[in-house]
Amino acid sequence: MYVEYLRFRVEPLLREQFVQQDKEIWTAALSLKPGFHKKEVWLGAEDPSEVVTALWWLTLEEWKSIPADELAEIEARFSTAMGQGTYEMVDARAYRLVASTGPQPIS
Repeated sequence: MYVEYLRFRVEPLLREQFVQQDKEIWTAALSLKPGFHKKEVWLGAEDPSEVVTALWWLTLEEWKSIPADELAEIEARFSTAMGQGTYEMVDARAYRLVASTGPQPIS
């Protein structure tokens, strides 16, 4: 499993719009791709301009197989919906998940 971690700086008054447009445009498009598992959106608790998205992919190959021109088209739609200069990606990273803990059975 691979996690795509993206951190954005968003105009604080537009943060909710960013989350909604992200869901309608980015999540809707990527959720149809092979290997997409889930997406989480985190809002900065201490910084009202921070939005983090974590996308979970089954394999690196499936994630990286999305054509660059298709990603650019999705970004163009998102940018148009949000307006130029209202957000900026400030960090992008990739992680390979090697361990996870979840709810433990009650004994």
